[in-house]
Amino acid sequence: MKNVIINGKVILEDSIKELNVFFENGKITEVSNRVPTDETVIDAKGLYVAPGMIDVHTHGRNGSDTMYATFKDLNNISVSELKTGVTSFLPTTMTMPAEDIKKAIAAGYDNKDKVEGAKILGMHLEGPFFSVKYKGAQPEECMIAPTVENYLSFAGDHPDFVKKISLAPEIEGAVDLIKYLREQNVVVSMGHTDATYEEAVKAIEAGATSGTHTYNAMTPLKHREPGVVGAVMLHDEVYAELILDGIHVSFPAAKILSKMKGADKLILITDSLEAAMLPDGTYELGNQKVYVKDGQARLKSGNLAGSTANLNQCVRNAYKHLDLPLYEAIGYATKNPADHLGLKDYGRIKEGCVADLILIDDEIDIKRVILNGETKIGG
Repeated sequence: MKNVIINGKVILEDSIKELNVFFENGKITEVSNRVPTDETVIDAKGLYVAPGMIDVHTHGRNGSDTMYATFKDLNNISVSELKTGVTSFLPTTMTMPAEDIKKAIAAGYDNKDKVEGAKILGMHLEGPFFSVKYKGAQPEECMIAPTVENYLSFAGDHPDFVKKISLAPEIEGAVDLIKYLREQNVVVSMGHTDATYEEAVKAIEAGATSGTHTYNAMTPLKHREPGVVGAVMLHDEVYAELILDGIHVSFPAAKILSKMKGADKLILITDSLEAAMLPDGTYELGNQKVYVKDGQARLKSGNLAGSTANLNQCVRNAYKHLDLPLYEAIGYATKNPADHLGLKDYGRIKEGCVADLILIDDEIDIKRVILNGETKIGG
């Protein structure tokens, strides 16, 4: 079926223009001022038309977690993500026994074509190759050595389905593993790490291209010890994940990161837990109790344990607090994560790209969601 969105302010990569967006068979076919002829018309009524958002780091939401490894939970996360404007995502594991991670990867692979909401693009493995000092909410008793053998013990059945892994590059064996993972086209991100600046640079030279929830759970930027934060900021080829919920990172610090990484290398993430979209209370993360109060999720120790944010809220914060044009804030959650994963036909409103589209207002509230060319929410 031929479709067209009219009367919308279309968010492109570097501008916002009043154009018509034509799509057919799940793909965008034209972005122009052409007057529709035989297409089914969707009237945006002055709303913004944006690419569907991509969350490359989310553990769960609405009572479900990736580590529960069931269709019911993955489908709940998928459907719940869609309500926030996320049309594709990487279910994210955490540091748990290898067998549990293996089951979570298998569940993601087995259910990728069955979920009814946002698309599962692959898996992000957060751990288990981390530093105890910067463990955050990652259980240290499940941390193991970063070797190819250990990696394959949980990823070996579906190696092509693992799209991203977060690890601490300073641990013995990590650099060799990074080289191996890059050969397998797995994105390597530095996180939960006690690495020095020099160790981080070695990891980048070996193929690491990202910082995991930048600023959080990594060595900070100091004037004599620039740390992992400094390495992420200074290397133009490195992407920076950022949890912009107003809790994990202050807005001035986020603004500094934004200025350092520019329009193309900052990626907004939620790092969301099962508590996202639910009221304050007690939840779980990796067999640990998580206490949510005033939207802040913490372990009993007081450590932050992920967020309860929605990605459209993070985009709103970027737009309102980082002095960005709207198209740049949107790009942080669309084209940048797509490029990060090597998906050139995602995250853009452009001829030939996947017709994953959202209609939003000035507050980045979601009014309509189109997935593969079909309206799923709104309309």
